[in-house]
Amino acid sequence: MTTVTHETVQRTAPGLPAHRDPNVLRWLTAYTASMVGDSVYYIALSWAAVQTGTAAQAGLVMTASAVPRALLMLGGGVIADRLGPRRVVIGSDAVRCAAVLAVAALLYATTPGLWPLALLALVFGAVDAVFMPAVGALPARVTSRGQLARVQGMRGLAIRFASVVGGPLGGLGVAVGGAAAAFSLAGLLIAVSVPLLCSVRVRELPADDRAAAGGTAWSDLRAGLRYVRRHRVLAPLLLAIALGDLGFVGPLNVGLTLLADERGWGAAGMGWVLSGFGVGAGAASLLLTLRGRLPHAGRLAGWSILAGSVAIGALAFAPTLVTAVGTALLIGLLAGLSGAVCGALLQTQAAPAYLGRVTAVSSLVSVGLTPLSMPVSAAAVGAWGTGPVFVVSAAVCGLGGVVALSVPVLRRAELPR
Repeated sequence: MTTVTHETVQRTAPGLPAHRDPNVLRWLTAYTASMVGDSVYYIALSWAAVQTGTAAQAGLVMTASAVPRALLMLGGGVIADRLGPRRVVIGSDAVRCAAVLAVAALLYATTPGLWPLALLALVFGAVDAVFMPAVGALPARVTSRGQLARVQGMRGLAIRFASVVGGPLGGLGVAVGGAAAAFSLAGLLIAVSVPLLCSVRVRELPADDRAAAGGTAWSDLRAGLRYVRRHRVLAPLLLAIALGDLGFVGPLNVGLTLLADERGWGAAGMGWVLSGFGVGAGAASLLLTLRGRLPHAGRLAGWSILAGSVAIGALAFAPTLVTAVGTALLIGLLAGLSGAVCGALLQTQAAPAYLGRVTAVSSLVSVGLTPLSMPVSAAAVGAWGTGPVFVVSAAVCGLGGVVALSVPVLRRAELPR
């Protein structure tokens, strides 16, 4: 693996924006392949679990990843900062690839039941706890600080691409050769990322930043949490992100399914609403990719969260499917914009030595805890209906915008030029 200094990176791609930098594009291709592989994996896992066990057992297998991911996420941030994010991402993808291909081989050879699927889900969750903080810390090592906002937009486009392409690919794999074929395809896609990541040049941390990552793992974890708590921008920014995600996840997952059923839109109608959201979020990522920097980032994030929360509340009262699709497109645009800008601010405000731990805190809320709001949303809809639940969720989301706008240092935060 090649490790070069920051000066060497600048000499190899002088003045190139991130979307034209071959080094960044290699990283982006690796990340996209890994994300598409993830999407195919989840299709394969859900299909295999449903075919092997009862609906309840399949549900347990599908949620098995959540526990180790939530419990180990903060420790994963420490590992990413101590070992270096690229090394951790390469190792994580290698482990995930080996685990998926092993289960594929087992399914080709025999009918093993649910236990290997549950074990695979647990392994994926544990590896994700390390992978996600490292993925968040890696862009700061492959490009200049002024290009991190553009890279955040590029990453958003990769996520949208994976969500659009991964589902059909997984379905095709299942249709052609069952779950074993779909698992094989997922493993091969994840494997593509490993040689690409090995070819990505990363820059070393400055001496002062390297010194910040010493001591024991426990002391590093405490230092990271203390760094977040005392940072004038990151602390309120992470609170704004947490509130925004808590108010967003329930309505746009379980709530939307129940709303579509209530209005008689059916699965096709729900698909159109989700497509509207995806198009809006993709447009926001494309905007940041092309512009590279949006002025008044703190204010933009705050107002986008607030406006998006109003749109979330309005979705429950959309009179027609066409109106709902248009509202979802607006939600996607505003949520994508606020998410990309908040992510870019997090990338540029955090010191590189702490970025794995900072990302771990953010991911713990977004991926580890906010899914817990889904069963709560479902129960609340059953008790009070979609309208009140969407309005309450919108209010929680809007509090994130209030935090961003009411903290002066965050409100005035800017992305680097």
